[in-house]
Amino acid sequence: MIGADVLVRRFLDYLEAERNASPRTLEAYRRSLMQFREWMGERFAAWESCAEDDFRAWLYEAMNLQLKTATIRLRFAALRAFYAWQMRREGLSVNPLADVSLPRATQSLPVHLSLRQMEDLLALPLQVPVDKKHPAWIPYRDAAILELFYACGIRLSELVGLNADALQRGDDCVRVMGKGRKVRLVPVGDYAREAVEKYREMAALPTSGPLFISRLGRRMSGRSVQQMLDKYLQISDIPFHISPHKLRHTFATHLLDAGADLRAVQELLGHASLSTTQIYTHVTKTRMKEVYRQAHPRADWGEEEEL
Repeated sequence: MIGADVLVRRFLDYLEAERNASPRTLEAYRRSLMQFREWMGERFAAWESCAEDDFRAWLYEAMNLQLKTATIRLRFAALRAFYAWQMRREGLSVNPLADVSLPRATQSLPVHLSLRQMEDLLALPLQVPVDKKHPAWIPYRDAAILELFYACGIRLSELVGLNADALQRGDDCVRVMGKGRKVRLVPVGDYAREAVEKYREMAALPTSGPLFISRLGRRMSGRSVQQMLDKYLQISDIPFHISPHKLRHTFATHLLDAGADLRAVQELLGHASLSTTQIYTHVTKTRMKEVYRQAHPRADWGEEEEL
């Protein structure tokens, strides 16, 4: 089994210690390497014995199974990183993946909520009757979570990882631990800051420990946050599934719609590369064209004007 693979273990240790890879990345890479080795079965002798044809055959099978392009590219990202590390650290002379071409990444536009939908969602926690089995502060916690998602555009993992000292009373920024364990300061608006302060007051939250807790007093998990969102989705008029990442998309799109600078949004989102942030410009351009088409009297593209 790959769990006992010393070479893979050293590679994962390198990613964790020297590249500050997140637990999620480590698990994704471990799983990808395991899947290839298990697919090889008895043909697997050693990693250095794997040939280009082996990887091409695995790629061909994945494409025949119609796996998502993103899934295929993630699997091979793990393998390529693994072999690049072997060449740098383990004396491997030939990289069998050097000439293996992958399917092009498909870039889908991020789904986001309209301003009205977002405002309706933010109002829901304090409009819904409280379950008598739950503490009275639960709606205030939910409201604070939603406000913070929309105010800061933080990732789900970043939100559940927040501690109480990440946002002190009167602070205008929240300290977020992002990917690669990089800390960034993200501005917090008045609505979100006041919502967090009200929640802390209602829950009598201590000054140390997790910021967002379950009704049993434990740090909330990502799954429990998604379940909370699902609860409000059922009573909302939003016609599609909501995830924390859609709230992140909404944050970025609304900023750019209002004229925010792309590089500023990049910093706020914690993107290492501007190209990652640029996908949102496609969303705003699409919206801009639609507004133009509906509003301009001579914008009926593709239709001939009646003479």
